[in-house]
Amino acid sequence: MPNVPVLAPSLLAGDHGALAASAKIAAEAGAPWLHLDIMDGHFVPNLTFGPETLAALRRAGLKTFFDTHLMLSEPHRYVEAFAKAGANLISIHIEPAYDHRATLARIRELGCQCGIVLNPDTPAAAIEPFLGLVDLVLVMTVQPGFGGQPFRADMLPKLREIDGWRQTRGLNFRLEVDGGIDLTTAAQCRAAGTDTFVAGTSFFKAADKATFAVAVSKL
Repeated sequence: MPNVPVLAPSLLAGDHGALAASAKIAAEAGAPWLHLDIMDGHFVPNLTFGPETLAALRRAGLKTFFDTHLMLSEPHRYVEAFAKAGANLISIHIEPAYDHRATLARIRELGCQCGIVLNPDTPAAAIEPFLGLVDLVLVMTVQPGFGGQPFRADMLPKLREIDGWRQTRGLNFRLEVDGGIDLTTAAQCRAAGTDTFVAGTSFFKAADKATFAVAVSKL
């Protein structure tokens, strides 16, 4: 495996009345990343956070790596706002029609790492032209929009395909999964080449979150 495992708890599964407290719980448990699901009610049927949420978390003292996932119809219009708000990595979806290459380049210009995302029904080939341009590939293992959905095991071959490209081409992007991830499904994804794990419900409902984080780090 080219990269050590990283846990990125999803703030979407935290307490929305106390987001900073939820983010701090994740950090104190030992999670190095925090996953921020940004939804616009158009590309996905839900509304979540905006740039001000990230800025508020930074003002609250959060130093965690902000893994910012833009589930937006027009992500290119918002990358600057999220970069200024404190994002460390900004990932954009392949599915909407916009200039993906230019948007990835703009994210880098803003001083952030960049990632490309594909939904469950999108073939891996759709992102293949961008693999040399990104720091992260995110494979959705549920249909995005809402937390708590069951993991789709039919995404494992897609993970293996992307990991195969990474290895044969000497690339070093991180390979992330999001959706239905618990310690069992994380292990399955790890075996398929994944190194970065978004866990929402399973993490925030874990009786011992630190133990959960350690278990992921040892996959």
